[in-house]
Amino acid sequence: MKKIAIVLSVIAATFGTATSSSAADDVIRFGVAAEPYAPFSVKDSSGKWQGWEIDLMDAVCKEMTAKCEVVDVAWDGIIPALLAKKFDVIWSSMSITDERKKIIDFTDKYYYSPNVLVGAKADTRSFDVAKPETFKGITVAAQSSSLQATYMQQKFNGISDLKLYPTLDDEIADIQAGRVDLMAAAGIQIQDFLNKPEGQAYEIKITLPHETMFGYGDGGGLRKEDTALKDKLNAALKAVRASGEYDAITKRYFKIDIYGE
Repeated sequence: MKKIAIVLSVIAATFGTATSSSAADDVIRFGVAAEPYAPFSVKDSSGKWQGWEIDLMDAVCKEMTAKCEVVDVAWDGIIPALLAKKFDVIWSSMSITDERKKIIDFTDKYYYSPNVLVGAKADTRSFDVAKPETFKGITVAAQSSSLQATYMQQKFNGISDLKLYPTLDDEIADIQAGRVDLMAAAGIQIQDFLNKPEGQAYEIKITLPHETMFGYGDGGGLRKEDTALKDKLNAALKAVRASGEYDAITKRYFKIDIYGE
C-alpha cells in the first residue's frame, strides 16, 4: 500500500503547467508509479505492465467499454502530474486520506491493507508502539513520501533512526544487508517478499494500529472536477465486484481477502 505526504506548495506550482487533454478524451490514461510494486504493478521482460492492479484496471475498462492506457510517472510527483493533466486517474495503491482529499478526489476504495513493521526472525527483541522506549536505538526503513514514514516520524522522532528510500525494493535490500533493524510497509505488499525464499528469514513484528492518517483504503485518485469519470469508475468497480471478477482476479495473487470491511 504505497502513500504520499502531500506538500501543498509543490502541488500548487503545477497548476499552470496543464497542457494535456482531459478525462473526456476517448482514451482514459491511468497513472502508475514507475517503480515495480509487485504484485500490484510490475513490468514484464517485454516492458508490459502486469499485476493485480493492472488486471483490475483491465476489468474496469472492459466494463466501461473504454480504451485505457498506462502512463508511467514518478511516485513522489504523481499528484502534481495528475493535476497537470499528464493522465486522468492515479491507479497506484494510493491511500484515501483526509489530507489528500483537500487536493484531489477519489473513487471508492478498491482494496485495503494494514500497515506493518517487518524484521528478522532471529531478532528476538520485543517492540511495542505503545512503549516508544522499545524503539530506542532502532533503525527503521520506510519509503519516502509514504504514510508509514510519516507515522514513524510523528511517533518515534528522536527515539528511533528513520531511513528513507525511494522504493520498497530499496528497503528490502537494506534490511537484507543488515543496515536497518525494521522495515515499515503495507502488509499486503510485503507479503510478496515474505513468501519468497529470500524472505523466509523475516516476519511481521507489529501490525500498526489503525489511525485516521492511514486513510480509508486505497482507490483511484482524480481531479476534483472530473466527476463524470469518477461516477463511471465507481459504477464499473461496483459491477466488477458484483460479477465475481474482482474475486477471481484477487485469487490469482492473494490467499487473503484484500477488500476489508
